[in-house]
Amino acid sequence: MASSSQVKLPHPRSPSPPPGPLPIRRLEESLINRIAAGEIIHRPASALKELLENSLDAGSTSIRVTVKDGGLKLLQIQDNGCGIRKSDLPLLASRFATSKLTTFSDLSSLQTYGFRGEALASISHVAHLSVVTKVKGDDCAWKAHYVDGVLAPPKPGFTADPRPCAGNDGSSITAEDLFHSTPLRLSALKSPSEEYTRILDVMTKYSIHNPSVSFVCKKASSTSPDLSTPSDSTTPQTIRLLYGSNVGKELIHVEATASSTKAKSKDKGRRRRGSKAEQTKEGTKGKGKARDCSAEDGDDEDNAVAEEVSDSDMEQDAAVAWKAHAYVTGVNYHVKKMVFLLFINNRLVESPRIKRAIEAVYNGVLPKGTCPFVYLSLHIDPQSVDVNVHPTKREVHFLDEESVTQRVCDAIQEVLVANSGSRTFQYQTLLTGGMLDDKDAGERTERDPGEVDLPENSSIQTQRKIYSNQKVRTSTQDRTLDSMFPVINPSQAPATSSPAEPSRKINIKESACILTSVQSLRSDILKRRHSSLTEIIEKHIFVGIVDLNRSLSLLQHATKLYLVNHGALAEELFYQLGLRQFGNFGRFRLDPPAPLRSLISLAVDNEDSIEKNGLAKDEVTDAIFSIISGRRDMLSEYFSLSINAADEIETLPLLLQDYIPNLDKLPLFLMRLGPQVNWMDERDCFDSFLRELAFFYVPGPLIPVTSNAEDHMPEEKSEKWQIQHVVFPAMRKYLNAPKTLLERDVVQVASLPDLYKVFERC
Repeated sequence: MASSSQVKLPHPRSPSPPPGPLPIRRLEESLINRIAAGEIIHRPASALKELLENSLDAGSTSIRVTVKDGGLKLLQIQDNGCGIRKSDLPLLASRFATSKLTTFSDLSSLQTYGFRGEALASISHVAHLSVVTKVKGDDCAWKAHYVDGVLAPPKPGFTADPRPCAGNDGSSITAEDLFHSTPLRLSALKSPSEEYTRILDVMTKYSIHNPSVSFVCKKASSTSPDLSTPSDSTTPQTIRLLYGSNVGKELIHVEATASSTKAKSKDKGRRRRGSKAEQTKEGTKGKGKARDCSAEDGDDEDNAVAEEVSDSDMEQDAAVAWKAHAYVTGVNYHVKKMVFLLFINNRLVESPRIKRAIEAVYNGVLPKGTCPFVYLSLHIDPQSVDVNVHPTKREVHFLDEESVTQRVCDAIQEVLVANSGSRTFQYQTLLTGGMLDDKDAGERTERDPGEVDLPENSSIQTQRKIYSNQKVRTSTQDRTLDSMFPVINPSQAPATSSPAEPSRKINIKESACILTSVQSLRSDILKRRHSSLTEIIEKHIFVGIVDLNRSLSLLQHATKLYLVNHGALAEELFYQLGLRQFGNFGRFRLDPPAPLRSLISLAVDNEDSIEKNGLAKDEVTDAIFSIISGRRDMLSEYFSLSINAADEIETLPLLLQDYIPNLDKLPLFLMRLGPQVNWMDERDCFDSFLRELAFFYVPGPLIPVTSNAEDHMPEEKSEKWQIQHVVFPAMRKYLNAPKTLLERDVVQVASLPDLYKVFERC
C-alpha cells in the first residue's frame, strides 16, 4: 500500500468565545520600527526615492547612483549637497529626527520633499546602512555605520563613533543586503533585472523634473552608465535625451492658472538641431473643497516627463493660489498605454481623477485605443495642501481639485484645437510595393515597372496592363544636360586636377585587406543592410533639394515620393566607401601644405566648452597635435593622410572621384581626431576614424548660411551640383542602406495611387 503524505494546516479559529479578553501589551520598540520600515520601504526603488529626495533637499547638483543585483545587494547614492555635520550623525538614523520641521504649523508652509525623518531610520532596520559625509569647509569627511537606527561599529572590536576618512563635499549613503532581516519581503520581490528597471524609472522621472541636476545611474559591474543627464540642461533637452525625438518633437507647452489659461507650441527641430521652449508664469487665487491625490509608484507608467518650476514664483505674487505647467503631445503622437506624470509642489504623485479627465479630452482627437503622453506640474499654495496623509507620501490632499482639473483640461483642449490643423502620417513600414531578394538586389539591374515575369518555357509574351495611377513616368536612365557640365566651387578649384572635365562613371573596387578588424566591419555593413530601403536608393529618381542648410532632398521611387536627409545618407555612404577602399585610398594634394598645429589651434580656439571645463586651450592643442603627429606613419599607410617632416599636411584621402569636401571643416576634423577616435583598440580605431572622415565629407557649410545669400551663390550652386550628380549616383551603386536611416532620415510623403483616390473624391 502506497503511503500518502500529509500537510499540517493551521487549526481554524474556534467558534466558541474565548474565556476572556486578551491583554493589551505595549509592543517592543524594535518591533514598532520594523513595522514602520515595512510601510515605507517596499522595494529598492522606494528606498532610492527617499534617498533621492534627501539629496535634492540638500541642494545637490550632481547625483550618482550605483546598483548591484537590482539594489538588493548594494544601493549607493552619492551627491554634492551641503552634507551632514558630525554632531548630527548620532541622530541621523533615528526615527522622527529631522532638520526640516520644528513645529506642527511648519507643515502648512513646507517646501521640502521630506519632513518626518523616517527614511534613513527605516532603511537602517532592513539593511546595513553606512554614511560618508563632508560639510564644505571641514578638513575631512566622516564615516558612520547604523543598525536599527543607532550607530554601530563597522566590525567587532571597533567603536561605534564616526571615523574620519577621505571624501568630497556632500554625502554618500550606502545600503547593503536590503531586506536581510525580513526574508518574507525579500522572497516576494521580483527578479533583480525587474527591480533595476524600476530604479531606472524613478531616476528618469526625477532627472526630467530636475533638469538642472546631473543624474547618473549604473550597475556596479558596468563601466558605462545606463542613465546619464547633464547639469544646467532644460526640460525639453532632457526629454529628447531620455525619451527620444518621437516624444520631444510633438510636445506642446501648456500653462494654466485659477483665472486664465495659455499654451504655446514647442518648436520642433530636425536632426542635430535642438530648441528651447520659453516659459511664462501667471495666475490668481482660488478656493474650494478638499480632494485626494495619491503618489505615483512607477508600476503603471513606463516613462514620464516633468518641468521644474521655481518656488520663487509663489513668493513673487502672494495672490496666486495655483498654477499648472504641462507638456502634452499633440494629435500626431499616440501610444497604446498612456504615460502620465503628475507633480504637485514638486512631489511625484498620481490622481486617477485627473488622469481620467485628460484621457476624456484626447478621446475625440486620437485613434481609438491609443493614448497621449502627458506631464503636469501643479504648484499650489502650501497652505492649501496637506502632505501628511500617507507613510510614503503617496497621497496628498489639496483644495478645489475639481476646479483645477477642469481648467487644466480646458487649457489642453484649447491648445490641441489650435495645433490640430494638420497631421503627420508615417509611411516607413510601407516603403516599396515590390521587395528585392538579397541576391537580386546585389545585381543592381533595372526593370520596366510594367514588365511581368514569365516561366522560361513560356512561349506567350504578354504584358500586364498598367493603369494611370500605377504608371511610373520617369526613368533612371534619363540624363539632364546640366549633368555634363560640372559646376566647380571657386574656392576649391585649384584642389582639383581637372575641373573642366565632365563627370564620368564611377567605379570603385574593394581593396584587398587581410586585417580581421576591417573584414569584421565590412561584414557588419552587410548585416545591417535593409533590402527595401537599399532598393529605393538604387532605383531612385532625384527630384530636387528642398533645403540645403537642413540637408533635405526629395526622391522618387516607382509611384512614391520620399523626403530624405541627404546629409545622413551621405555620411553613411562615405563611411562605407572608406571601408571599401581601406589601405588603397586616392589622394588629393593641398597646395600649399597646411600646418597641422595651426589648424588644430584654430578649431580649439572656437570651442568655448574647453575653458568651462577648466582646461587650457594650449594644452588641448598640444595633446591633439601629439596624438596625430605621433601616428603619421599609420595615417599615411592606411588612410593616405600624409604629414611631412615640417608637420604640414600634404595630402588627404579622396573617397569619391569628382568630389572634394568642404575644406572649411578641416580644422574641426583634425581636432575631433584627438578625443573622438579610440586609438587604443584596432577595430574601434578604424571604425571611429572612418566615422570622423565621413562626417568631414558630408556636404554642407560649416555654419548654415543665414545672411548675404548672394555672396554664397557660387558655393551653393557647386554644392547642389555635387549632391545631385556625384553623391546620389554613388549612393545608387555603393550604399547598403542600414535600417537606422528609417528612424527619421527617410520618410514617404506622397503616393500616386493614394493621390488618385483623393482626387477621385473631389
